[in-house]
Amino acid sequence: MVNERQKELLKLIIEEYIKTAIPVSSKSLCILLNCSSATIRNEMSILEDVGLLEKTHTSSGRIPSEKGYRYYVDNIMKPKELTGEDVLKLQTIFYNKSLILNDVINRSMEIVSDLTNYTSIVLGSSSKDNKISKVEVIPISETNLVAIVVTDKGHVENKNMTITEKVSLMEIKQTVDLINKFIIGISINEVSLKLEMEVKPQIVESVKQQKAIFDALYNVFNEFKDENYKVTKPSNILNQPEFNNVDKIRNIINKFEDKELINKIKEDDNGIKIYIGSENEFDENVTIIKTKYKVNGEEGTLALIGPTRMEYDKVTTLLNYIKEGIEG
Repeated sequence: MVNERQKELLKLIIEEYIKTAIPVSSKSLCILLNCSSATIRNEMSILEDVGLLEKTHTSSGRIPSEKGYRYYVDNIMKPKELTGEDVLKLQTIFYNKSLILNDVINRSMEIVSDLTNYTSIVLGSSSKDNKISKVEVIPISETNLVAIVVTDKGHVENKNMTITEKVSLMEIKQTVDLINKFIIGISINEVSLKLEMEVKPQIVESVKQQKAIFDALYNVFNEFKDENYKVTKPSNILNQPEFNNVDKIRNIINKFEDKELINKIKEDDNGIKIYIGSENEFDENVTIIKTKYKVNGEEGTLALIGPTRMEYDKVTTLLNYIKEGIEG
């Protein structure tokens, strides 16, 4: 059983270690708690005995254990109030009516990555849950186009396309009309097969422009099918002192490029969920704080990944603010 003084001591140690990444000594806590160094050492020993603190080999100070962080999150931590500046940055995104939902979410999480120095991840709905509502192609120049794919879930994806043949507006319209005729109402996962088996035979092989547009759109759909997540600032992990050797850095960066591992971060429960160290499947040296969002039938996950020495109070407040902002 942890008493109130021990609880306050644990809070101070965790919050100091989060700021400095340096083991906390009894001497530094005496003034704050108005106790003797001997008393602090005794209380720290008790917290160590119950598994909430650990002693490092290189210092007489203590650091929080995984169990200690969990106790802090469940019993001590209070949400941190956002600064006016932080709120303004996010509200600028939320109130920008020219942005589609995807852009609002991605830009918000980019801001959070900058504010926290952690890596953010956005997981959208699986592509199998999206059906094509409309495809448009807008010419930027004779060989550069933008493809716009709209799904029944309100998802809008823009992709730049470069083709080797010069195209006319007529050829673009004819090719896109033909493609729309066959793929509207089809799941994203099935589009490539539909294009290959039913649309491609309809393309006039002798008209190079049609073939070029078809090939470019075919590639767009393949990319769209695979891209249901976005990882922002994976290099932020390099700024954390815990990741200070080449092997550890290589390991964590490789994990950020592992699609299967990233997709496991998906959250099915509402509310802000915190997975510390061994509690997550990604890596035992990190904490993942995440939440599920749902807007107009579109579901996904917002997540931040950082060291177990994470600013839990700030991150939970930021994620909750974004969740409320995008869900309206």
